[in-house]
Amino acid sequence: MTIPKEYDSHEIEEKWQNDWDMSMYHFDWKDESRPQYIIDTPPPYPTGNFHIGNSLNWCYIDFVARYKRMQGFNVMFPQGWDCHGLPTEVKVEENHGITKNQVPRTEFRQMCEELTVGNIDKMRKTMHRLGFSTDWSNEFVTMEPEYYVKTQTSFVKMKDMDRVYQSEHPVNWCPRCETAIAFAEVEYDSRDTKLNFLHFDKLEIATTRPELLAACVAIAISPEDERYKQYIGQTMKVPLFGHDVEVIADKDVDPTFGTGAVMICTFGDKQDVRWWLEHNLPLRKGIDKSGIITEIAGKYAGMTIPECKAAIIKDLKSEGNLYEQNTLKQNVGMCWRCKTPIEILSEKQWFVKIDNDEILRTADEIEWLPEYMKVRLQNWTNTMEWDWCISRQRIFATPIPVWYCKKCGEVMVAEEEWLPIDPTQQQPPVACKCGCEDFEPEEDVLDTWMDSSITALHVAGWLSDKEMRNPTQLRPQGHDIIRTWSFYSILRSMALTGKKPWESILVNGMVLGEDGHKMSKSLGNVISPEEVIKDHSADAFRQWAAVGGSTGSDVMFRWKDVVSASRFFTKMWSIYRFSMSHIEDELAEITSGKPEKLNVIDKWLLSNLNRLISSVTASLDAYQFDEAYKSIRGFAWETLADNYIELVKSRLYGEDKEARRSAQYTLYVAIDGLSRMLAPFAPFFAEEMYSRIGERSIHVQEWPVVDKTLIDEAIEKDGELIKDIAGSIRRYKSESGMALNAPLEKIEVYASLGDASDLTGVTNSTVEVISGEPDFEHVPVNVKPNMAIIGPKFRKQAGAIIKTLTSMDPVEVANIISKGNININIDGEDIELEPESVAIEKEVISAGRAVDVLDVNGTVVVIVR
Repeated sequence: MTIPKEYDSHEIEEKWQNDWDMSMYHFDWKDESRPQYIIDTPPPYPTGNFHIGNSLNWCYIDFVARYKRMQGFNVMFPQGWDCHGLPTEVKVEENHGITKNQVPRTEFRQMCEELTVGNIDKMRKTMHRLGFSTDWSNEFVTMEPEYYVKTQTSFVKMKDMDRVYQSEHPVNWCPRCETAIAFAEVEYDSRDTKLNFLHFDKLEIATTRPELLAACVAIAISPEDERYKQYIGQTMKVPLFGHDVEVIADKDVDPTFGTGAVMICTFGDKQDVRWWLEHNLPLRKGIDKSGIITEIAGKYAGMTIPECKAAIIKDLKSEGNLYEQNTLKQNVGMCWRCKTPIEILSEKQWFVKIDNDEILRTADEIEWLPEYMKVRLQNWTNTMEWDWCISRQRIFATPIPVWYCKKCGEVMVAEEEWLPIDPTQQQPPVACKCGCEDFEPEEDVLDTWMDSSITALHVAGWLSDKEMRNPTQLRPQGHDIIRTWSFYSILRSMALTGKKPWESILVNGMVLGEDGHKMSKSLGNVISPEEVIKDHSADAFRQWAAVGGSTGSDVMFRWKDVVSASRFFTKMWSIYRFSMSHIEDELAEITSGKPEKLNVIDKWLLSNLNRLISSVTASLDAYQFDEAYKSIRGFAWETLADNYIELVKSRLYGEDKEARRSAQYTLYVAIDGLSRMLAPFAPFFAEEMYSRIGERSIHVQEWPVVDKTLIDEAIEKDGELIKDIAGSIRRYKSESGMALNAPLEKIEVYASLGDASDLTGVTNSTVEVISGEPDFEHVPVNVKPNMAIIGPKFRKQAGAIIKTLTSMDPVEVANIISKGNININIDGEDIELEPESVAIEKEVISAGRAVDVLDVNGTVVVIVR
């Protein structure tokens, strides 16, 4: 079988993509003999672009899935698609030049579904090209009834257990998207604003939001503030609007901020909501769902928020009520999608009750990888004050299965057997308790996190004809969605099944550009996986993912890392091609059994190989992909290629069949082991390697097992010595201007080393191993005057001095120096030289022969010239 000289990654990767039977990755629901390993794979949002951040995370998942399969686990690596949401609606509106309200709901939803199907197809192709071992038999699409029936069922079940309720309550609201959003969807940006100081009747207050004066319902002061105590319980008139508000005392007021008197509006921020609830204050709605000022603001009604703010500041100034403005840094809450500053509006919405303590207890039962990522969930949970608002004012999402009786207003929640159902398209099959059969459908839809927070339950078989297999074993995800996906998944799993969703959670970081910044189109530092594959290969991309950093840390994308990966595969192909040239024609005999005799260097390689298997296994068990891959790469490049192969070439090309077979066998074991260990990381390259030495796919083979009987410290010590001696002799020849294959008369190694045959081969010289210490005689052979001392001191006489010294017997000069200074006569003048004025060059004599001596880590190596 001819093995190409060059490794053509594109040809080989395309070949295996087309040849692989993806059913080898399917989870077997009926198998009880193997331990299960179910991965709660993140369902990406189908944008059509499987970006580099997705790709990094999926590489991690695939490393785990392939490794666990080879270890004998029944692995499920499913793939889902989290379809619903605002971005698709916005894209459809852009593509069709419409707004969602200009076409029927069903038609608009159909447009969203068509866009999503096309985007999923594009992303599937990228995933396939990257070589992921996805179990496509367990694919799910959240917009399909087969999935969202489970979302609706979970809503009904949690409503029955009083974990879901409807209430008028302040919620975060995006006036641009015109929908409620959860706290987890609020992002914050530091901005400069103005703190406005106002004359407020008898008081002075400071506020950043004068546009909410019409919604003012109270003034709050600290009960300890001596300046204002006398005003507690009095009423004050609101500037410009004239309605009366009461002055109340509250310990949360900071008397050092602003003037110490605070305007409470409904609602400027979360603190306003706390005070409103605690003091049972009235509700004045100053802003509507579209971000427009309401009728309570009089002449300002109909203005946008910025317009109203500017107009009120102008009027406050003209009436003398605004007396000072200071610049203030402020964290502004923004919509995650459109970056519009959010408002807090009181609206009737659906909520899920949050049990903070239960979430924290469950988080402690889960293994967090890395452990410090758990702190993010704990911090977020401890800051949660409001329940989860799950209703959204959109169209493309899971319908809330609820109707309202037009006669009595009764809320009718669907029965589980009615699901899936869209209340805007179907009436309930039964009449209301009052007998009325005319209903108003709930037009709000569910937050998309209601879909994705049950993925762990779905893949474990919840509400299916399969046996329920929860908890799952692994949740891989980014650290940016701990407060959403992790938080909601734990909440929902505990509420619906009473079990944690997964045993472990593996958190990955973000991908940074080469400039160290987060990738973004505006910075021009975005790299797509397709670019890397086109210029290099999928396996090279996967190697970058493996070695880029430890799990949990952000990973910088650098082209030089990908280039380095490609170079490794070139080197590995060279190793493979050389090895196969010596084993493929005799593969049956080589694999029939271990030779009776192995040379020391064979045993040395096998000992190191088994240590490698042990360390790589430990690293993968700990999800330390970078450590695992670097170990494999180091072994292949240095231990195998640079040392072992160089040491055994003479045996491989020699006539001694027994010696040749031991090297062939060792090479085969190394190639087989490396192909198996590379399989999780470089599935295409590993498959190509294994295809010539084994049957069926590498990806249905077992993970290599450590043979402890082959790990031998004494053998490793001898092997290291042989390797180091060979390296020292190569350097000696090079420094002496000799060809590396030039024979030396003899090499004597003074050590307890039983087998030096590979040293004989690699040095092309006779090698004798001698126990004990060598007997050396150092004979002076040359006098070398030190011009740096003689020249400056004797100037004109220096030439004559040097001539005299070099003509003297080196043995005599050495003897003189041993006793003191050197005395010579130059033109009748006695001259005395210090011992430092000359150097005596000596030749090492061993058994009467002139030799060179090398010290190799304390072992004496004598080279007879």
